[in-house]
Amino acid sequence: MNGAMPGAGRNDSLGVLDGLVGYHLRRASSVFGSDFFRTVGGEGLRQVPFAILSVIAANPGIRQGVAGEVLGIKRANMVVLVNELVEAGHVDRSPAEDDRRAIALALTAKGRAMLEDATARLIAHEDALLSEFTADERHILIGLIRRIEAREQPPEE
Repeated sequence: MNGAMPGAGRNDSLGVLDGLVGYHLRRASSVFGSDFFRTVGGEGLRQVPFAILSVIAANPGIRQGVAGEVLGIKRANMVVLVNELVEAGHVDRSPAEDDRRAIALALTAKGRAMLEDATARLIAHEDALLSEFTADERHILIGLIRRIEAREQPPEE
């Protein structure tokens, strides 16, 4: 990948899209999504389950509902996704210690190994994809994107 946009070298205009941040974020997201799939898709891992594994690893015993809220996943979708991770042997589910009605999540050894392997490969691929960015530029980019993310409305049930 040479970093050129389709039509590079030509004077074609995107029209109003040239100035729309959302359009460029979607295109950039598509690049990262394709890179994610090439990097770990063969393992059967998708972006959202990877995110769930990451949040559980960072917060052992996190309640299923809280993990969903952190990631902006609707409750019904979270149930399906966690079921997939449990069935794959990546996550253990148990009653929360402080509220037996709530479900606490923890990674299994298999889930931790999957996450560690996928993370190492994703970091290497992201480093290659962003090789033209300085560490400061990457930090600024993440900060700007997080400011947009902070404007997200809570998912409707």
